[in-house]
Amino acid sequence: MRSPTLRKLTPYIVHRTAYRDLACKDRRVPDHHTGGGDPAHTLRLLWRQPDADPPRRGPRQGRSLDEIVMAAIALADAEGLDAVTMRALAQAVGVAPMTLYTYVPGKAELLDLMLDAIYADMPRPDLSDQPWRVRVAALAQDNRELFTAHPWAAEVATGRPPLGPGLMAKYEHELRAFDDTGLDDVTRDAALTFVLDFVRAAARSAAEARSARQQSAWTDEQWWTANAPLLAQVLDEQQYPTAVRVGAAAGTAQNAAYHPDHAYTFGLTRILDALTTLIDQSS
Repeated sequence: MRSPTLRKLTPYIVHRTAYRDLACKDRRVPDHHTGGGDPAHTLRLLWRQPDADPPRRGPRQGRSLDEIVMAAIALADAEGLDAVTMRALAQAVGVAPMTLYTYVPGKAELLDLMLDAIYADMPRPDLSDQPWRVRVAALAQDNRELFTAHPWAAEVATGRPPLGPGLMAKYEHELRAFDDTGLDDVTRDAALTFVLDFVRAAARSAAEARSARQQSAWTDEQWWTANAPLLAQVLDEQQYPTAVRVGAAAGTAQNAAYHPDHAYTFGLTRILDALTTLIDQSS
């Protein structure tokens, strides 16, 4: 007979294995990245500068560039980035595909415009009177909410970022969260990257967990019901004592194999603690 501890662990293992196995299949090099278009053309579009050499002929534009970008964002929010083709976007805004190219030359430039637009819409509250930990926690939460509203944004590689007004305003605001910490400029930038990389990774893990649930034909309860008796027959808790003990405790505490809110709160707190040590050393 298996112990009560093992019975508690069984749904935790099933739950965690189901999510992590499906999630790992999706962990690949991102298919989408910014900075892939012509730099001069992209920057002109990002900053809404007029074309130095506008075409003399072509369809008359009946939409604004902002309308095109907002429609692309809405399409990505609803169906993912792969659904944002020039043909699908043209249909969404009610123009001919060839007309769309008079606004933006291709998807590479469009992606930069989309990211910069959602960056521009992020909140930038004045928290200058708050301690730095409060300011950094707030910017982390703002980015988490960005990825929740636009899950596709966490899947975009931004090694060559969209150098538009939205990104620059975001960068300026977030750097100011480290004011009065004593960090030099290089370390301040690294500290911000440290926080943002964590938030992006946490957002991707949360999205993968949601995707795993959506792709499965079974509910979590059905998974447990089907697999728990079988796992209990083959899993020897004496061979895996630490896994059994820790898994049972974690599964009971979180009531799930993976709880995005718990993982985020735990991780962000550890990051803030690490930055506290760094800042104390700099002062």
